[in-house]
Amino acid sequence: MNNRILVVDDEPSIAMLLDYNLKLADYDVRCVYDGGAVFEAIRSFRPDLMILDLMLPTMDGVQICRKLRSEGNGLPIIMLTAMQELSDRIAGLDHGADDYMVKPFSPQEVISRIRAVLRRSGASSPEAPPAEIHLGEICISAERRDVTLNGRLIDLTPKEFELLLYLCQHQGRALSRQQLLQNVWDYHFLGDTRIVDVHISHLRDKIEADARNPRYIQTVRSVGYKMTDPYAIPGQRKSTLASR
Repeated sequence: MNNRILVVDDEPSIAMLLDYNLKLADYDVRCVYDGGAVFEAIRSFRPDLMILDLMLPTMDGVQICRKLRSEGNGLPIIMLTAMQELSDRIAGLDHGADDYMVKPFSPQEVISRIRAVLRRSGASSPEAPPAEIHLGEICISAERRDVTLNGRLIDLTPKEFELLLYLCQHQGRALSRQQLLQNVWDYHFLGDTRIVDVHISHLRDKIEADARNPRYIQTVRSVGYKMTDPYAIPGQRKSTLASR
């Protein structure tokens, strides 16, 4: 069955452009033009991914993201914005969007981003890696796509989960922001790496006892980040990878 894409934009020309190109790429598409119509469309259409404009009548994109995530809805979201300020462009990321694109955009790049987000969220593949990772107090189940900290389930967005999984799979290695963009977001070009910093900040808020003094996700100056085990004996890796 083709993946279902919900397009939410109050500019008919943009919605029509996306509708035309996404259907050519074999996606099922539904368009809505008002923020107030989004939740009914999600219930009736059951999309695999939503392309969401930041500026909408009735309810804007940030409000929609915030409401969905507060309800525990992990629907992958790509935010569209015409804003040029960095703080505006990443506003959706702060409230749970998985990616963003700045208008004007190429339809081909939108399709590439959709494929990457769907692949990373698991919506485009029926198979999940049959493994668990234990690192310190953290347990990650790739099969169930859940994370526990001291036995307590941690609420992560799909992209936060993928980022944490990748960091744990490469424990102890210094990973550049560009490496993370390429391997977690599938961006094989030099882009704005601020998206990585935002998601790292969110992860630290959720898994660190003190996000200002992280024990797990360490900043590597002039490089990026690395995952460490605060309970590991020096010279010995404590994390384990358990296959079924």
